[in-house]
Amino acid sequence: MAAPVHRTLFALWSLFWLLMLLVSIARHLAWAPLVAVTFIVSVYAMRHGVYALAGESYEHSGWAYLFFYESLKLMLFASLWLSIIFGLESFGRWQHERERLLALERHLAETQLAQLRAQLQPHFLFNALNTISAVMQVDVARADALLAQLADLLRASLSASARQTTSLREELELLRRYAQIMQERFAERVTVSWDVAPDVGDAEVPAMLLQPLLENAFKHGVEQSLGPVAISIRAQRGPESLRVMVRNSGSTLAAGGSDGIGLANCRERIALLYGDRARLEVLQEGDGVVATLVQPWRSVMV
Repeated sequence: MAAPVHRTLFALWSLFWLLMLLVSIARHLAWAPLVAVTFIVSVYAMRHGVYALAGESYEHSGWAYLFFYESLKLMLFASLWLSIIFGLESFGRWQHERERLLALERHLAETQLAQLRAQLQPHFLFNALNTISAVMQVDVARADALLAQLADLLRASLSASARQTTSLREELELLRRYAQIMQERFAERVTVSWDVAPDVGDAEVPAMLLQPLLENAFKHGVEQSLGPVAISIRAQRGPESLRVMVRNSGSTLAAGGSDGIGLANCRERIALLYGDRARLEVLQEGDGVVATLVQPWRSVMV
């Protein structure tokens, strides 16, 4: 949404300065006859005076022709001069306004990203606590161990969510912690495998972006399936891109289904950060569903 607002404001600013240019030209044109007469009479009076002092006689065309020719020449020079002055002033103001609008756009995008991150935290916490609550009914000791794991996970997630982006290495560490908690609940029903290329750890990714994808794999794959479910996380580097895939077996995409909170959140965040250079696809693949994130390759700033 920030980009259309920026373009609208910039268009309004351009229209305003066009109107200002027309008003400036009209104001100068109103004084043009008086300035032209004064200038022409003064210039030719000085010429006659200089020639008279030298004992010569200055000859020129008729006054009607002089006034027409000199007025036209004066208007051309004046228009050129005013255009240069107005152009320089407009360029300076345009630069200033452009920087101000870009700063406003960045601030709006940062505010939206902060809201989206804040939306994920209670959603993620609710699901993790719900998992612990289910375990507590049958095994208090396991629930206590899960609470300790959740505390570690929350500390790590709070540190990560304080930044807009993080390294893929840190993001995958969060996923592993979350997967450990969920595997405790579904120990006999799920296996989680990791296929992470060795050269992608320093990739820059939006903080807490991949967690909803893994959460959906457990929610729609494991919770709704009676049989064993396999979840795989894969990360690869392309020539100029990073590709991360989260796949689960045992689920089917609903026809015409809409994104939930987690997926909608992810799509909004990558749109704000990368525009159309990134995409998130969720597709049916065989007996399961695969979520694929493709984004521009960037290394984390050291």
